[in-house]
Amino acid sequence: MIPIYNFADLSPDQILNRDIQAEADVSAAVDEILSGVREGGDEALRAYTRRFDGAEIPDLEVSPQEIEAAWSSLDPDFRSTLELAAENIRHFHSQQVHRDFVVADRPGIVMGQRYTPIQRVGVCVPRSPEAFPSTILMNVIPARIAGVSEIYVVTPPRPDGSVSAEALAAAHIAGATRVFRVGGAQAVAALAYGTETIPQVDKIVGPGGIFVATAKRKVFGRVAIDMIAGPSEILVLSDGGSNPRWVAADLLSQAEHDVRACAVLVTDSPALAQAVQAEVETQLASLPRCEVARKAIDANSKIIVTDSLEQALEAANRIAPEHLELCVDDPFALLPRVRNAGSIFLGRSTPESLGDYLAGPNHTLPTSGTARFSSPLSVDDFVKKSSFLYYDQTALSPVAERIADFARREGLEAHARSALIRRQSNEEVTP
Repeated sequence: MIPIYNFADLSPDQILNRDIQAEADVSAAVDEILSGVREGGDEALRAYTRRFDGAEIPDLEVSPQEIEAAWSSLDPDFRSTLELAAENIRHFHSQQVHRDFVVADRPGIVMGQRYTPIQRVGVCVPRSPEAFPSTILMNVIPARIAGVSEIYVVTPPRPDGSVSAEALAAAHIAGATRVFRVGGAQAVAALAYGTETIPQVDKIVGPGGIFVATAKRKVFGRVAIDMIAGPSEILVLSDGGSNPRWVAADLLSQAEHDVRACAVLVTDSPALAQAVQAEVETQLASLPRCEVARKAIDANSKIIVTDSLEQALEAANRIAPEHLELCVDDPFALLPRVRNAGSIFLGRSTPESLGDYLAGPNHTLPTSGTARFSSPLSVDDFVKKSSFLYYDQTALSPVAERIADFARREGLEAHARSALIRRQSNEEVTP
């Protein structure tokens, strides 16, 4: 049963009871997989896929014909749903595109900033129990908007070696360049080091379990990564006016993801707390993934009762949740006071699942309190910024002595001379 606590009785450690560090045996296993793929290439990928997914995969890559067939095989209603979701995601993320700028308001000086897309990106898509088409849309579409030329999707195959038609259809409509039937730490290794079939990428994005998260952490530096994603989490902040059935359903929507998921209700209403606690038990009984959700609810989840909504906001900002629902009469009044959250859902009629699938904002979000300093996946994750600078001789000469003085105060004489040597040709550089 989900426990109920008073906010005043909880220590900071009890409020923030999350840790995404890998156990030593996980870390060692990932090291072995990374090394194995780096040395063994495609054959190692096949061996790990046989071992972890129970699948024989003679062809690592899903053919374009398979992807087209998957799109054609779907019922028209779901194809329309995918198209609507893709349209909403494109509409939202197109607002994130930056423009180059140039500053040329002083004689002889031009400076500015330009954005260039990353060339190759790998998208990790978990299978639990099926590859998530929503994750493909959320990761591929912003990359495509950014101008990434090569976008590779990697996802674990079913035991028969296939990938779900829904996932392949999502890859088709989102604009993925290639799809590979390999997942886990071995897929991260393939993207980081390259194999005979899977090219090395410049950045790896997308969620996964502890093995994927650990592998991404270990290959960071050789390639870029989006974030180290921990277990899924939700915090519902509610006054006493919410329907306890709705709140319980929202908590369970994250608890069913993973036994390590975290679902929290923070409320100033003891009556709502009691009602939601009972409702969670009622709904758990009929949930298909009851066993997974039960462990997440009992081990990682909680209800926190506060003295006021102001205190509830304090708790939410401390926790910095991946998903934050503001289930109150006027959520827009509370919005400016939210400092730390991945994605914020306003009002009682805006469930977290709306953001997962259809609305448009990205669902790849910072977890485990990292919303204190990081952001949802966006177009920004797929571009690089370069600054540029031009001074003509007339603009450089007046500041050369200042540059040299600055450099010498840092003990860098060659820096000083590189500025001074560009003065008028009849001037000498003083050693």
